[in-house]
Amino acid sequence: MDSVPQLTSVLTLLFSGLWHLGLTATNYNCDDPLASLLSPMAFSSSSDLTGTPSPAQLNWRVGTGGWSPADSNAQQWLQMDLGNRVEITAVATQGRYGSSDWVTSYSLMFSDTGRNWKQYKQEDSIWTFAGNINADSVVHHKLLHSVRARFVRFVPLEWNPSGKIGMRVEVYGCSYKSDVADFDGRSSLLYRFNQKLMSTLKDVISLKFKSMQGDGVLFHGEGQRGDHITLELQKGRLALHLNLDDSKARLGSSPPSATLGSLLDDQHWHSVLMERVGKQVNFTVDRHTQHFRTMGEADALDIDYELSFGGIPVPGKPGTFLKKNFHGCIENLYYNGVNIIDLAKRRKHQIYTGNVTFSCSEPQIVPITFVNSSGSYLLLPGTPQIDGLSVSFQFRTWNKDGLLLSTALSEGSGTLLLSLESGILRLVIQKMTERVAEILTGSNLNDGLWHSVSINARRNRITLTLDNEAASPAQDTAWVQIYSGNSYYFGGCPDNLTDSQCLNPIKAFQGCMRLIFIDNQPKDLISVQQGSLGKFSDLHIDLCSIKDRCLPNYCEHGGSCSQSWTTFYCNCSDTSYTGATCHNSIYEQSCEVYRHQGNTAGFFHIDSDGSGPLGPLRVYCNITEDKIWTSVQHNSTGLTHVRGANPENPYTMALDYGGSMEQLEAMIDRSEHCEQEVAYHCRRSRLLNTPDGTPFTWWIGRSNERHPYWGGSPPGVQQCECGLDESCLDIRHFCNCDADKDEWANDTGFLSFKDHLPVTQIVITDTDRSNSEAAWRIGPLRCYGDRHFWNAVSFYTEASYIHFPTFHAEFSADISFFFKTTALSGVFLENLGIKDFIRLEISSPSEITFAIDVGNGPVELVVQSPSLLNDNQWHYVRAERNLKETSLQVDSLPRSTRETSEEGHFRLQLNSQLFVGGTSSRQKGFLGCIRSLHLNGQKLDLEERAKFTSGVRPGCPGHCSSYGSICHNGGKCVEKHSGYLCDCTSSPYEGPFCKKEVSAVFEAGTSVTYMFQEPYPVTKNTSLSSSAIYTDSAPSKENIAFSFVTAQAPSLLFFINSTSQDFLAVLLCKNGSLQVRYQLSKDEIHIFTIDGENFANRRMHHVKIHREGRELTIQMDQQLRLSYNFSPEVEFRVIRSLTLGKVTENHGLDSEVAKANSLGFIGCLSSVQYNHIAPLKAALRHATVAPVTVQGTLTESSCGSLVDSDVNAVTTVHSSSDPFGKTDEREPLTNAVRSDSAVIGGVIAVVIFIIFCIIGIMTRFLYQHKQSHRTNQMKEKEYPENLDHSFRNDIDLQNTVSECKREYFI
Repeated sequence: MDSVPQLTSVLTLLFSGLWHLGLTATNYNCDDPLASLLSPMAFSSSSDLTGTPSPAQLNWRVGTGGWSPADSNAQQWLQMDLGNRVEITAVATQGRYGSSDWVTSYSLMFSDTGRNWKQYKQEDSIWTFAGNINADSVVHHKLLHSVRARFVRFVPLEWNPSGKIGMRVEVYGCSYKSDVADFDGRSSLLYRFNQKLMSTLKDVISLKFKSMQGDGVLFHGEGQRGDHITLELQKGRLALHLNLDDSKARLGSSPPSATLGSLLDDQHWHSVLMERVGKQVNFTVDRHTQHFRTMGEADALDIDYELSFGGIPVPGKPGTFLKKNFHGCIENLYYNGVNIIDLAKRRKHQIYTGNVTFSCSEPQIVPITFVNSSGSYLLLPGTPQIDGLSVSFQFRTWNKDGLLLSTALSEGSGTLLLSLESGILRLVIQKMTERVAEILTGSNLNDGLWHSVSINARRNRITLTLDNEAASPAQDTAWVQIYSGNSYYFGGCPDNLTDSQCLNPIKAFQGCMRLIFIDNQPKDLISVQQGSLGKFSDLHIDLCSIKDRCLPNYCEHGGSCSQSWTTFYCNCSDTSYTGATCHNSIYEQSCEVYRHQGNTAGFFHIDSDGSGPLGPLRVYCNITEDKIWTSVQHNSTGLTHVRGANPENPYTMALDYGGSMEQLEAMIDRSEHCEQEVAYHCRRSRLLNTPDGTPFTWWIGRSNERHPYWGGSPPGVQQCECGLDESCLDIRHFCNCDADKDEWANDTGFLSFKDHLPVTQIVITDTDRSNSEAAWRIGPLRCYGDRHFWNAVSFYTEASYIHFPTFHAEFSADISFFFKTTALSGVFLENLGIKDFIRLEISSPSEITFAIDVGNGPVELVVQSPSLLNDNQWHYVRAERNLKETSLQVDSLPRSTRETSEEGHFRLQLNSQLFVGGTSSRQKGFLGCIRSLHLNGQKLDLEERAKFTSGVRPGCPGHCSSYGSICHNGGKCVEKHSGYLCDCTSSPYEGPFCKKEVSAVFEAGTSVTYMFQEPYPVTKNTSLSSSAIYTDSAPSKENIAFSFVTAQAPSLLFFINSTSQDFLAVLLCKNGSLQVRYQLSKDEIHIFTIDGENFANRRMHHVKIHREGRELTIQMDQQLRLSYNFSPEVEFRVIRSLTLGKVTENHGLDSEVAKANSLGFIGCLSSVQYNHIAPLKAALRHATVAPVTVQGTLTESSCGSLVDSDVNAVTTVHSSSDPFGKTDEREPLTNAVRSDSAVIGGVIAVVIFIIFCIIGIMTRFLYQHKQSHRTNQMKEKEYPENLDHSFRNDIDLQNTVSECKREYFI
C-alpha cells in the first residue's frame, strides 16, 4: 500500500540531489588556479607601499615581491577582480618575497560588483583563516562552502610583529554559468501549461535570488478549487503559502505554511529549494530547512493555466498585480526540472515575458557598519549657515538605543540630536539646557529592517519623516530659526570633542546606514574610505555586517528569541524550562528525585529526559515508606458499559494520558516496574474466546499492536489470570467471561509487561447477542522505581574506566552526576576531538574543574568548596555549556559562570569515545563512585557497562552516610541496593521520612494502655531493627514527647505506673497549667508545674520531658521551662504500664491525679513517644500484635485540622495511596448494568414498592428513638455543680469528637 509514496519520495530526493550537484558546477574538478593569469590591473588595495598597485600572485618574486600596504593597520585589504562570476573553492597565501612581512590571520570578503561586500562565514560566524609563519611557505585552505563571486578581498587581521603586512595570494575554483533574470518591480514571467489544469503529486522548485526590497512575490500559482502555492518576501523573510484542496484557506486570509530566512533584502544571493511529495514538504532557504505537512485532504496540487514569477498578475488587466512585485534578480529558476529563465531567453511559447531582462542590474549603493557601541562614528561635512536643514539616510539595527545623528547648528540655533530610544525615533533641538523642539515617531525600529529617515527644516518649520510618514512637533512647541552647521556626526561622537561640537546623551549606534544625503546631495562613502572626505572610526565601509542571531533560533524548547547587535536573549516564560537558552527543565526527572528532595505525595510534573526534547508530563507521585509510585491517569476512568458491538461494528475507545507516547515511553523505560489494572465484567460476552478461538476483545499497546492477552497473564499467552491459577468458572476456558454465562462474571488483573504498556485503546466485539452486555475499566498507568537515579559504579583502580559512544552536543551540552571519593584528585569524564575537548575532574580535595575547548582555546571553570569534597559523602556536580555561557555547579555552592564568545567557533565537535572515570591515557583516573550520570538529559547505564569492565564494580553502597538526615524524628536510615528507606519503627511518626504525625482524638473515658513485657514485632518487616517494645529492669532515663490540643481542664494526658504503685503523671490542672507528678514512694511526691498560661486553649502544645539518671528537664513548646536534680536517695522502679487518657485502674491515685482522671482526656494527642516506644502509633497501627489495650472510642484524626477548625468540627484524615481510587470490581455489577427487560423490570417495581413500605415503617421508629436519645443528651449536659462555668463550656468538645467519630466511620 505504501510503496507508491515511498517510491515517489525516493525519486524526489534523487532529483533534489542531482539539482544540488548541478548547482556546484561539477565540484569534483573545481580547483583551477584563478589568479595566476590575472593582469596587474586586476589587483587593487586600500594602499600600497609603492604607491601603485602591485601584482600579488602566489610565488611572485618580481618588484616588491607581493603586496604590502603603506601602513600596517586593521583598515588594510588586498582585492582582485576575477573578470566574471566564478565558483571559488579554495584560497592560498604567502608572505612578501624576501622580507619579514607576512600575515598570520586574515578574513575573506566577496562581491559581484566590487561594492556591498559579504564576509565569508563558517559555523554562522565570520571565519578567521590561519595565515603564514614565514614569507615563503604556502598555506592552503579549502572552503567549507564554495562561493560564487567576481571580486575577492583579503583582509589582514594579524601579522608578523617583527615586520609588516605582506601577502601573495591565490584563489582556486572554476567557471560558473547561470541563467539570470532581472525584475524591476513591475515585471513578471508567466509559465503557461500545455493543458488547462496541471495536477502534480510531487513538486521541486529551486532558485536563487537577490534583492534590496524586503517585500515582493517570487512566484505564484492557484487553482479554482482553492489550491495555491505562493512564495513571497515579507519584511526580509521568505513566506511559503501552500494549500491542497481546501477552499477556505485563501491567500492572504491564512498564515504562511512556513517562514524562513532573515535579512534577505541585503542584495546578496540566497538559495531556495521547495520539495513536496504529497502532503510532506521540505522548505530550504540557504542552509536552513523546515519540514511540514500541508493542509487539506488531497495529495495533488492542482494549478490552473499558469505559474507566475515576479508577481501575481490580475486576469484581464495587464500590468496590474494583486500584491507587491519582486524587485531584484532571480537565477537558475527550475520548476519540476524545467529551466524557466532559459525558456524565456529562447522566447519559447510557454513563457510570457513582461519587461524582464536577462542580466542582473546592480545598484551602486555603499552601506556602512558602525561596529563599536562606544567608539564608532562618521563625520561628514555640510554647507554651514544655510537657512534650514536637510538630511536623509536609511538605517537598520537590532539595538533599542543609539545616537543616529548629532550636529551643531549655526547662528546659535543649538544642537540637533536624532536618536533611537527604546526603539522609538526621537528628534530633539536643544539650545543650552533648553529643549526647543522634540518629535517622537515610530516604534520597534530595532527590528533589523531598513528604515528611511528624512529631516527637513525650512521657514521655522521642522519635519521628521520616517518610512515616508511625516511627523511634526507638538503644537505648543516654540519655533526658532534653524541654520545648518558644517559638521554632521553619524552614529556617535569622537572622544576628544566637546559637547558643543557633538552631543551624545546615550550610547553610540551599532548598525548599518546607507544612502546618506546632506543638503539634498548624496555623500560618496568610498571617498570616506579612501580618506578624501570626512573622518570615521570603527566603521566597516562598503558592507553591512548585520547578523540575525535568532536564525536559527538557539532558544530551546519553544523559547522566544530577541537580540541586540552583539548577542541574543531567550525568553523562557511558559516553556517549563530555564537557563540562558531555555535548556534546563524546571522539573525533576522522576518521582524518586522529588522524594529524595523531601517531597511527599502529590501531583508533580516530571521531565523524564531532562534537557532533552520531550516536554514535562503531569503525574501523581505516591511516596510511601517502601515504594515511590508514579501514576498517570487517562481520559476514561470509570466503569464503561458496552452493548451492541460485533466484529463488523466493533466498540473502540482510545485512551488519552495527557502526554505524548514518547513521554510515556520515557517514563516507563526509566522505571523498574509498571502495571495497569484491566477489568472486564461480562454477561454473555466472551473476552479472549479461549482456548483456541479468535479473541473477541483485545487492547492496543504502545507500538500500535493488538494484544490478545489479559491482566495477570504474560505476553503471548492468550489467557486471563484465572487461567494461570486454574480457577476459572469453567475449567475448559482460560477466562471467566469465556464461559459465556448468563450471570455476571469478571476477569480482572494487572498488565505488567513494560514493552507493551501503556494501553492506548480497547476493542470489544461481543455484546450484540441477546442479553449480552459488558463493562470495562482500565486503571491508570502505575510505575515504581527509578533505574537511573541510583545507577552507580565504583572505580577501585586508577587505570580503570568505562567508555561510551561520543558525546554529540554541538550547541548545548549539560553533564550532571553524583560522586563520592576519598582520593585527592581524579578525572570524572573526558571526551576529545581533533581540537575540541571536554573534561570534568576533581583537581584537589576541595576543588572541581570543568575544562572545555570549542576551537577558540580552552576555558576552565573552577568551583572551590569551603569543606572537603573527598569526605566519602555524595556530592552533586552539574556542568553546562551553551552559546551564551559556560557554567559549573557543585552541590549548593555559588555557580561559576563565564560568558561564551559570540564570534569564532561555537560548535563543540568531539570524535573520541567518552571516557568515564578516567582518560584515554589511563592517567589521573578517578577512585570512588559515580552515580546518576546524565548527558543532555540522556541516561548512561553505568552499572550495565561496569559488568564487563575490569577495575570497576556495579553499584556503590553507603547512601545513608550522606542522606541519613532525611529520616526525621528518630527514624532510621536503611540501606538498599537502589537507594535507601526510612524505618519509622522507633518513631512516633510515620511516612517516607518519619515526618507524618500519628494522632488521634480521645473522647471522655477513652483509654490507651500499653503493657511492658517481652518484645513484640510491630512492623510488617520483622527483619528490620529490633522491636521498639521491650522491657527494662529499671529505666535509667526517660524521654517523653507528645503534642496535644484540648479545651478541657483538669485533664490527664499521660500516666506511667510502676510495679510498686509509684507513678509518673502528666496532667493539666484546673487553671490550665501543666503539671508533672513523680510519686517515687508513698511519702515522696515530686510535683513540677509549668504555668504562665492556660494550655487548655484549643491550640497545639508540645511537651518534652527528659530524665537522664537524676537530672530532669521539661520543655514546653520548644522552650526549656524547668531543670531539677533528684536526691541520691531516690529510687526509680520497674515500669509496668503506660496509659494515655483515662486510667481505668485508679486505685492508689492521689487526689489531684484522680480529679484529672475523672474524665481522662478529651482532645487530640499526637506523636506520643516514651523512650523508643510509640504507644499511640502501636494502638492505631499494630493493635493486633502490640501489647496495647484500647477502651472507649479512639478516632484517628489530625490535631492540626482540629486547631484549624477551632475545635468545633474535627475533620478526620483519610489516607489514600492513589488519587485515582479503585472501585471494588470483584462484586457483581449493580442494577445499572443489568438487563432492563420487561419481566425483570416488573419484578424490580414490586421490590421497590415493598422497600418503600419498609423504609416508611423504619423512619417512624427511628424518629421516636431519636427523640428519646436527644432527651438523654440534654440530661447528660447537666453538669455537676462543682464544675466551673468555663469547664462546662469546654467539655462540649466531647460532642465534637463524637460527631467526628460518626463522620469517620460513615
